[in-house]
Amino acid sequence: MSRHLIKNWPAAERPRERLIHAGAEKLSDSELLAVILGRGVSGVSALELGRQLLTSFGGMRGVLNADRQDLEKVHGMGPGKSAALTAIKECCCRFLQEKLTPGDAIASPRDSRNFLLARLRDRPHEVFCCLFLDNRHRVLAFDELFRGTIDNTTVYPREVVKQALQRNAAAVILAHNHPSGVAEPSQADQLITRRIRDALDLIDVRLLDHFIVGDGTCTSLASRGML
Repeated sequence: MSRHLIKNWPAAERPRERLIHAGAEKLSDSELLAVILGRGVSGVSALELGRQLLTSFGGMRGVLNADRQDLEKVHGMGPGKSAALTAIKECCCRFLQEKLTPGDAIASPRDSRNFLLARLRDRPHEVFCCLFLDNRHRVLAFDELFRGTIDNTTVYPREVVKQALQRNAAAVILAHNHPSGVAEPSQADQLITRRIRDALDLIDVRLLDHFIVGDGTCTSLASRGML
């Protein structure tokens, strides 16, 4: 039974010691989860528990997106361990979000893509968002304006205009996710983009881009010549 305790393993095999001496990037997904979980339960090491989680939820992304109730159905997972995984996911989101905070300038489309992927990729329902920028393309605010069903949302150009005026924005970047995972813009996406662009033109606010977020991909309508 003692063999299942990681503290009884040779130091070179213990995930935490490997992280300290070799670096986190050298650890497997199950080893990283073992470090986060801290310990297993009787007969199951933290490393084996990490492997079970990865198998049950289809990989690291599935583990971090799982509901706490589903995590706790895995033998060895309790409220404390599921809370730790939930906190880790939130830390990841906040880390990426800090790359685009009020006052920061958007230096490239890649800045927007990384931020939007982190915020929208795993949403189960469609969400329509706006990044409001000043005349130097510094971030004024990021707002989720509309939420829809699994496959559509209702977007009102007048609400985008209203928020742009309230934020005193000089430019706007639109974004929404496709829960299907396919980041290709639909005809409806192109139509609403043109309607919002024309509405913003009336108040002298420039529409810079509209990003469609899918499963790990992000399509720019500006790069497709669709603005």
